Amino acid sequence: MTQVQETLPHLLGQGPESHGPKLRQYVTFLVGDSIYGVDINLVREIKQWSPTTVLPNQPHFTRGVLNLRGTIVPVHDLRARFGGAMTAPTETHVVVIVWIGSKTVGILVDAVSDILGVPSEEIRPVPMGQSMGDMSAIGGLVSTQAGMVALLDLNTLFPGGDEDAF
Repeated sequence: MTQVQETLPHLLGQGPESHGPKLRQYVTFLVGDSIYGVDINLVREIKQWSPTTVLPNQPHFTRGVLNLRGTIVPVHDLRARFGGAMTAPTETHVVVIVWIGSKTVGILVDAVSDILGVPSEEIRPVPMGQSMGDMSAIGGLVSTQAGMVALLDLNTLFPGGDEDAF
């Protein structure tokens, strides 16, 4: 085995002696003053806001649909999904295009913030209790220098993603 073959797996954290923390990566974004994150493996792309086509009988938090290179994608307003008012989008707002199961869904947010690498052991559980309300869509919490990041569980936040994104 050459020195490169011996060294490369260790640099990638894949060697048999590698005991370093496993990093999970999240795309973080802002909604108001709150920071949220989604697993980077679920993010297809990030797109500047563009008007959507409103369809009848959509959920209150759905902005409409957009055509993403031939794929019709429902766009949900994360602020409204969390019980706030609908966002008045401007050209600075972005839509994070994600996969939920086999469906592609857009999430309207105020701005993309960063890509966050987090060792798995630093992800904290969400406190439970009646005083906390429904936290089922939050998969964990991470403390950063910018503040607390709530990691979203997209399957819980937008149930039926594998069957029907609405």
